[in-house]
Amino acid sequence: MKQLDNKIREANSQKMTSSEEKKELEKLRFSEKFVQIGCSVGANLSIISSGMGLGYPAITSQSLLNELSESQISWFAAVTAILCPFGGLISGYLVEKFGRIGSLMIQDIVAIFSWLLIGLSRHSNPEYNFIQLMIARSLMGLVIGMSTTPGVMYTGEICDPKLRGRLTMLSSPFFTAFGMLLIYLLGYLIPNDFRVVSFYAGLFTFITLFVCLFIPESHVYLININKIEEAKKSLSVTRRLRINHPDIDEEIQKILINKNLSSITTTKKNSTWEEIKKPQFYKPLSIMIAFFTIQQFSGIFTIFIYAAQFSLEAGTAIDIFLSAVIIGGVRCCTTIIVAFVSDKFGRRPLAVFSSSGMCVCMLGIIVCSIFGTSLKESSIYWLPTAFLFLFIFCGTFGVLTLPFAMLGEMYPQNSKGLAIGLTIFYAYTMSFINVKTFTSVFAAFGSIGMFSFYAFVALIGVSFAFFILPETKGKSLQEIENYFRNKN
Repeated sequence: MKQLDNKIREANSQKMTSSEEKKELEKLRFSEKFVQIGCSVGANLSIISSGMGLGYPAITSQSLLNELSESQISWFAAVTAILCPFGGLISGYLVEKFGRIGSLMIQDIVAIFSWLLIGLSRHSNPEYNFIQLMIARSLMGLVIGMSTTPGVMYTGEICDPKLRGRLTMLSSPFFTAFGMLLIYLLGYLIPNDFRVVSFYAGLFTFITLFVCLFIPESHVYLININKIEEAKKSLSVTRRLRINHPDIDEEIQKILINKNLSSITTTKKNSTWEEIKKPQFYKPLSIMIAFFTIQQFSGIFTIFIYAAQFSLEAGTAIDIFLSAVIIGGVRCCTTIIVAFVSDKFGRRPLAVFSSSGMCVCMLGIIVCSIFGTSLKESSIYWLPTAFLFLFIFCGTFGVLTLPFAMLGEMYPQNSKGLAIGLTIFYAYTMSFINVKTFTSVFAAFGSIGMFSFYAFVALIGVSFAFFILPETKGKSLQEIENYFRNKN
């Protein structure tokens, strides 16, 4: 009888131990996710400054009329677009030379200097003011180009695959949009004084620089420069484990094995070219360039730049400037939604849905444009407005956000900085061409011709997403790299 009682007590004890271990594991997983989210958000706060830089010309045009000519004001707005592609190339070098967090700190320092130059441009000679403003905006163009790479890379490297999708979605797309909204708010609260606004923007950027001091460097970068002990310390923070925990050593070994597989066997002189020739480099690069081409020429970016004019041509039933504000709001809200559904449905289904929806909505806008006058006088006068906002919703659901989010997933660890830098250079170059040629192309082909082109590109996007775009949901970075390395 006593033996039976002892066995029962022993069994109950084992159940309790098992239950306690399960609770501890759940607690550990929660704390691990919390730290990874905190580190990712902290790193990507730096992108807000580039968003403020993008939106800054919109709140300065009226007050600048008192100091600059119309030609000078147009250059003040456009010079950032010229420098953005080069910022993308520079960032590829910086993230490999100074690390992901180090690159973010350099970016923040340049941004602070840019905002200070604007705030201190109080010379009695207008020409001196213009030169100083142009230098400041040129630096901001570099910052905007630099901003995408380090944050996306960092998030992709430190996060668990189950978290990676939603956090990369919330990196560049959301924080850029939030930065633009923030600068609009500052412009509304402090009207007609763009210099004071720049000081507040610089102060916010200084705060993001301060936050970077407390964020651990990416363990992948530390392994790449052979700082294994520091990589273990970084992993122990983001995984919430002891530095000598077996899981830490196991993850380090996996990355080291993958690094050895990707190691460069040629001379240093030919190393970059040899890296580009590897399938795990040029295959994802080709896919991402195609994806960004579809993004840039599907109309989604053009609408954000020329929101008021696009609303007018589409025949929306509300004030065109109110329509522009709503477009920005729809973009922010949809980005948040996408962040939470991307890991549930995967990247490819979202891209198919996004492209299909954009194509259908743009066809609807074309029909509304054809019957423009009669439609405005009918009971369905609201239809163009609905199609326009649905187009923004569908576009933000995939085509706008996914290319930026997937940058941190697609490329090999040994050459990720170079690959992302080249991709960002291409994307911003296409963006500059797209934005600068929009008005002339629009005048040549008219609204229906332009809308038809956007619908056609979106249709190509459906085929691309269905047949070419790989699914990265739930896969580790090593699995994705091996997929391209081994694929025929």
